[in-house]
Amino acid sequence: MYRDYFGLNENPFSIAPDPRYLYMSERHREALAHLIYGLQSDGGFVLLTGEVGTGKTTVCRCLLEQRPDTAEVAFVLNPKVTALELLATICDELGIDYPDGASSVKLFVDRINHYLLETFAGGRKTVVIIDEAQNLDPEVLEQIRLLTNLETNQHKLLQIIMLGQPELKEMLARPELRQLAQRITARYHLGPLSRDEVTAYVAHRLSVAGVQRRLFPKKVIKRLYRLSGGIPRLINVLCDRALLGTFVQERNSVTLRVLGDAADEVFGQTRGAGGGRRAAGMWGLALAVLVAGVIALGAARNWQPLMPQMAPQPVALAAPEAGAAVREAPPEVPIAEPELDVLSWPENLPIEQSKILAYQALFDEWGLSYQPSEHGKACDQAQTNGLRCLYKRGSLGSLRSLNRPAVLRLIDGQGREFFATLTRLDDETAEFSLSGQNLQVSVKELELRWFGEYTLLWRVPSDYQRDLQPGSRGSGVSWLNEQMARLNGRSVGSVSSLSGVLLGEVKAFQFSEGLVSDGIVGPQTLIHLNSRLDPAVPTLLDPRKG
Repeated sequence: MYRDYFGLNENPFSIAPDPRYLYMSERHREALAHLIYGLQSDGGFVLLTGEVGTGKTTVCRCLLEQRPDTAEVAFVLNPKVTALELLATICDELGIDYPDGASSVKLFVDRINHYLLETFAGGRKTVVIIDEAQNLDPEVLEQIRLLTNLETNQHKLLQIIMLGQPELKEMLARPELRQLAQRITARYHLGPLSRDEVTAYVAHRLSVAGVQRRLFPKKVIKRLYRLSGGIPRLINVLCDRALLGTFVQERNSVTLRVLGDAADEVFGQTRGAGGGRRAAGMWGLALAVLVAGVIALGAARNWQPLMPQMAPQPVALAAPEAGAAVREAPPEVPIAEPELDVLSWPENLPIEQSKILAYQALFDEWGLSYQPSEHGKACDQAQTNGLRCLYKRGSLGSLRSLNRPAVLRLIDGQGREFFATLTRLDDETAEFSLSGQNLQVSVKELELRWFGEYTLLWRVPSDYQRDLQPGSRGSGVSWLNEQMARLNGRSVGSVSSLSGVLLGEVKAFQFSEGLVSDGIVGPQTLIHLNSRLDPAVPTLLDPRKG
């Protein structure tokens, strides 16, 4: 309903566990790293617990998207089953045949064991994931434990991952389940988001849905954190209702009052006299708008062949009932639009020098001086300063992802090619530096004038020679371990290769940054890592608008 009004491609606050919308807070990265570690370990149990709505299932679906092709996974969504029904569910998920009406636990266990031996011989791994595991009966938990006894002389054949609410930890602390608890190889409790993480979480979901401007001001985020307690599912519900209320009132951003009304609706509470009536009135009004919109849409579709194209008209809202308090929205203060420049080469500068001038501007962004006549090509001089050039052909989306100033090859209205340095980019405008002059142009004009080629600079680690691959060893891996320790707030420890927990952390980080989570640490991963850990690097996106 409100997507077109705010320019959203889809609903940013759906409660469906879509991995694209997973905001990787420090806690979520650690949770995913634990799951990845458990998936790679040799049998036993992996435990992930957390309050309702903290994102356990979404993290698990993220894990499934990254699982290797050699892993067979059975996902048990309904744990309120008997031991026999659980075994049948595992067989159904893994495609294991069994006779109709089978009622023997031994028959199911034998079939599962035969399947596990075959998949192990083929170099494949089998994992059972059980969601809402706090609902498992003790006898079912015991049957699950017995399944982990299926093994060869050297290897366990089955890995089990259990997701559950905090009660699951209490269950596993019981004396009668101590044998199962002793087999847990990795466990993690997923807590709520901090206030800063709520800010980043809301911005992340809006960005994935196609909008990067601030729809929730800082004071609204502060109230949102208090209302939700940092629980992602509650944040989603409150934000969804708040955007609907904002749309109804035709505002540009969510206000404290609209968020309060949304909370009244969600929690079924009132905030003082008239609070409930105000909330009911707002959502009733929203329903009226929705119905009117559906009717109008149907009419438009029926009459479209007979009607000329017309600009959409605002929907007239029904007058409030007699006696109801009328709350007038404060008048919107018009925002002065900046006067935009034309994206062309300045007539007072020699166009044949555009490439040199562009690289001078790029080096200025890094606080460096570029002297091509003395130091050779730009990329050679960059290397002497601990930087590398990255040349790519892509879109504005890839530039936003890498978030670095870049030299672009452009064409002006007269068909002349020139180079210029892109120094700032937001949803609608882009800034260029041309030999000390700043141009602010529209993004639409940029896309019209740009070939899609760009070159940017990025900082390389010391001793960087080549990409780090899973299994790599050496000083580069030690450096990477230090960076991941800083990022995840853990002790450094020592590692011998890019594997195990470290590899899981790298893949989790790549996924959180929208990169291919293959564990290969190349320029793009290093650039994103640099952005997270080095506040001194120049960026393309304005952090105040993130």
